[in-house]
Amino acid sequence: MPSARHRSAVASPANTSAAPSGADLLDFARSTAADVALVASLPLDPEGRTWMRLQGPGGSEAWLIGWPPGSGTGWHDHGGSHGAFATAAGLLTEQSLAAQLPTEGWKVLELADGIDRERQLSEGQGRAFGPHHVHQVFNASRTGHAVSVHAYHPPLPMMRRYSRTGQVLRLEQVEWPQEWA
Repeated sequence: MPSARHRSAVASPANTSAAPSGADLLDFARSTAADVALVASLPLDPEGRTWMRLQGPGGSEAWLIGWPPGSGTGWHDHGGSHGAFATAAGLLTEQSLAAQLPTEGWKVLELADGIDRERQLSEGQGRAFGPHHVHQVFNASRTGHAVSVHAYHPPLPMMRRYSRTGQVLRLEQVEWPQEWA
């Protein structure tokens, strides 16, 4: 998340008794996305994504993210963490791969036909995903910001960034948590 313009910490109660499931993370993302005051407190920048780090349930990490028109993540994974996200405002598009990719030992993969998926998530909608999920998320609007809540467990150990040309996915970069502090 190094392209963000603002960084803040916001604490919320966390249940540390058990690791949260994907459903728990999605419930958290949806309920947090419905917190009008929290969503309104996120500074929005017309040129870059903004974020606030949140404390998620059961020791998970979470983020409130602002997306200016035309912004996106590019292809990435979550370093083996499972997660969920929900749209708080606007409309986000997620493109994902319906295939379990190996997490180690490769730099270039040729993707099979028919594994591409796309969904649009409007305000209040979200989705959970497993530890091998590769996707990109973007705000396709030309005029309006979008805001979303994301939660991951275990907290992100890293993120791998990919480039894609046709059916070829190439590992480009590995990002570490200290880069998002």
